[in-house]
Amino acid sequence: MLRKTRILLAALFIVGITLLFTGIGTNWWGWMAKLQFLPAVLGLNIAVIAGVLAVTLLVGRIYCSVVCPLGVFQDIIIWLRRVYSKLFKKAYAKAHKKSPAKHFVYHKERKWLRYGVLVLIVICIAAGIQGVVLLVAPYSAYGRMVAVAAGKSLAWPLIAVAGVTFVGLLVLNWIYGRAWCSNVCPVGTALGLVSRFAMFRIGIDQDKCVACRKCERECRAGCIDIAGGKVIDHSRCVDCFDCIGVCDAGGIKLRFAWRRNNDAKTSNRREFIEKTAVLAGGLALTSLEAKAQLHGGFAPITPKQDPERETPLVPPGAESVKRFYDRCTGCQLCVSNCPNGVLKTSTDLEHLLQPRMSYADGYCRPECNVCGTVCPAGAIEPLTKFEKLAVSWGVAHIYHRDCLQRQGTDCLNCVRHCPVGAIRVVTNRAGRQVPVVDEELCIGCGACENLCPVRPISAVRVNGRSKHVRHDG
Repeated sequence: MLRKTRILLAALFIVGITLLFTGIGTNWWGWMAKLQFLPAVLGLNIAVIAGVLAVTLLVGRIYCSVVCPLGVFQDIIIWLRRVYSKLFKKAYAKAHKKSPAKHFVYHKERKWLRYGVLVLIVICIAAGIQGVVLLVAPYSAYGRMVAVAAGKSLAWPLIAVAGVTFVGLLVLNWIYGRAWCSNVCPVGTALGLVSRFAMFRIGIDQDKCVACRKCERECRAGCIDIAGGKVIDHSRCVDCFDCIGVCDAGGIKLRFAWRRNNDAKTSNRREFIEKTAVLAGGLALTSLEAKAQLHGGFAPITPKQDPERETPLVPPGAESVKRFYDRCTGCQLCVSNCPNGVLKTSTDLEHLLQPRMSYADGYCRPECNVCGTVCPAGAIEPLTKFEKLAVSWGVAHIYHRDCLQRQGTDCLNCVRHCPVGAIRVVTNRAGRQVPVVDEELCIGCGACENLCPVRPISAVRVNGRSKHVRHDG
């Protein structure tokens, strides 16, 4: 019953989150993105952090088998491995003179690797080195694979990283099971510090166990050691409940685990306080750092190119360039869901795999707030239409040497299409009407840059604001 319930919930989450990354059902599945642990840590979402830790303290790392999409994706690979073993067992045995491996084995905890990666990630978050963080963030890793598979973003660095991730997980899970979750994943390691002391934990009844090792061979996390004393490493157990289902003797089950003798209680309490202090310290350290298309008849029909911008454009709701890049995990959810094609995957080394704003294919419509709605890390805060109109995240500049209107061709496209009336017409010394930008009114939406008929670089170019400006009234 426990295993079936876990599979049902995991199926719901993996389907919902996958659809979310393809831009389908944002209003239905958006809440699932908000439950992701590492984005919640970066966004200081205390409610989600406390909720995940509380559930982990109650029943262990069930988060890793139900809520985490990368974890469920790995379970799908493991399931396919088992199906393959059953379907091709005879053919494989005939060709290789042995049966295909379909079981896992116990392996010792690699503490140096687990806690080394966790400490490294905490340091990188505190230092603002997001490139390392987003490469190992489980939610972001899954998002990149879906974004590429769905054709939502095809930047070459994204394809390369997503491809390596997919192949790496396929090989790792096919041979070793959930080795990534047990040895590398920083979220799994952090939750493992708490799951050691969960109220309800899977335990082995020493009297009923017949040492058949079925549970050990079934354990995808490789955390059950029968030969070593019939023990389970609960810091690595992901609560898949497979072991309970295969035990014919009823020797393994989920049970209340806080009944201990006084010495054990004292020892465990001390260990729990020490390890929780490490986790809390890491989170506290993290928080310090984390505080249609119109073409002019005279323009050549060539693709638009983004101009060089003195300050990067980041979405409204990001509040500042630094805050955005410090909190963003590069999960590609905003890129996949941007209806106007403004958000792209960055290919520059400084912000590799994180989103960038481009007005080559569209502009940031004032009525759209999708990116802020779906962002799980709080890098983009949700804004209402009226709040968005009051925020300026960039300022347009007109390069008159490139402007068709100044050169004698009637255009004024930017004036007609500015949604906030920030571009007006003045008469220059030559008696020619030319557009000028009122920087106090401009919000940086990019309609002028996108709809300018000049190619390949528009005559109107929007430069970002390092800190977004909110206009009162």
